[in-house]
Amino acid sequence: MTTDLSVLQLVLDASIPVQLVMLLLLAVSLASWTMIFLKRSALKGARRSADEFEQRFWSGNDLTALYNQVTRRQEMSGLEAIFEAGFKEFVRLRKQSGAEPMAVLEGAQRSMRVALGREVDALEVHLSFLATVGSTSPYVGLFGTVWGIMNSFRSLGNVHQATLAMVAPGIAEALIATAMGLFAAIPAVIAYNGFANDVERLHNRYDAFLEEFSTILQRQAHS
Repeated sequence: MTTDLSVLQLVLDASIPVQLVMLLLLAVSLASWTMIFLKRSALKGARRSADEFEQRFWSGNDLTALYNQVTRRQEMSGLEAIFEAGFKEFVRLRKQSGAEPMAVLEGAQRSMRVALGREVDALEVHLSFLATVGSTSPYVGLFGTVWGIMNSFRSLGNVHQATLAMVAPGIAEALIATAMGLFAAIPAVIAYNGFANDVERLHNRYDAFLEEFSTILQRQAHS
């Protein structure tokens, strides 16, 4: 309890620039943790949605019936959005008189590529923020540390004999800024690496489905 109070006192006694650095790092850390939980939930939902859709898609149901089921949903995402974009464009182009099978297939593939890009962009939301927090927070904390140590040594210019007890509080409050910078950076880096890997795996999964669905559409276009 004494240690907690002493740390709190050091923070309260710190200079205004160091306190501002600590406040900034605290706010960044809270925002980072909020985004970590939100992104974790979003990626978990994306994987679950992909599993459910693939199970329905490969169950042998008619594509038109599956399309009708998908379009009845309020919001589509992931594989559903890619499937809906591709099949909708495929049906539209196929109804045109004199449409070449390859032109129909290429049009459906372009629509799916556009939908794929939107879905990957949605998965990557907030990742850049986590990367920025992970790379810059230690330097922000280091700035507070340098400022605090600089003030400690400046205060020694007016004394004839310096002692450790005179500089220890200033150096301690300065090092707290570095600790807070690392506290904000380390979870952000770990989360970013994990989420980036999850997004890449989902991207590959979406891309593989696009190719497999294109093969099915190619057979239907030539039938």
